[in-house]
Amino acid sequence: MPTEFPWQDPALALVIGYLLGSIPFGLLLTRAAGAGDLRQIGSGNIGATNVLRTGRKGLAAATLILDALKGFAAVWIAERYFGGTGVMAAAAAFLGHLYPVWLRFRGGKGVATMLGIVLALHWPIGLIYAVVWLGLLAVFRISSLAGMTAAVGAPLSAAFFAQFDLVLPLMALALLVVWKHRENIERLLSGAEPRVGKRGRNGASRADA
Repeated sequence: MPTEFPWQDPALALVIGYLLGSIPFGLLLTRAAGAGDLRQIGSGNIGATNVLRTGRKGLAAATLILDALKGFAAVWIAERYFGGTGVMAAAAAFLGHLYPVWLRFRGGKGVATMLGIVLALHWPIGLIYAVVWLGLLAVFRISSLAGMTAAVGAPLSAAFFAQFDLVLPLMALALLVVWKHRENIERLLSGAEPRVGKRGRNGASRADA
């Protein structure tokens, strides 16, 4: 049923998407568990990989799942209640995660949130995304490499499945993921990027994605 104001559904999708995406689960979980301020640990990133640097594998897994779920939820709610505005909600949730207003626009790098988004938009793309991400992570133990490769592969998967309306939006998200990993790229090129599970001097797992 059309709404009285044609801009209402897109506006709600954008606002709800951003608010969901901007929930800093990594920061909230580590504080609740007494692990300190995540922004003062490791890379200072609020994502699951930096949570792993606290040595709390359970918290890292929970952060990954919740960051993915918020992306999924934003798209699902928009598609269900706001006139098929899923792509708009996806973009808003992703930007909310990367640039949350509550943290002075210093958020995560988007890999887990993008997983939830692509699963909600077209689950076969999400399945390939997860296989590429976790598969490369298992083989090379380099979180940034695995995450960026999965993100860049998403628009290619969309084209493969003939979801051409998703190619450009997913390409934009992938470019943002790569941009947020620019420091990781420098370390990859110099051979200095840490591997997941490698122990630092303080005994915590080192990783940065």
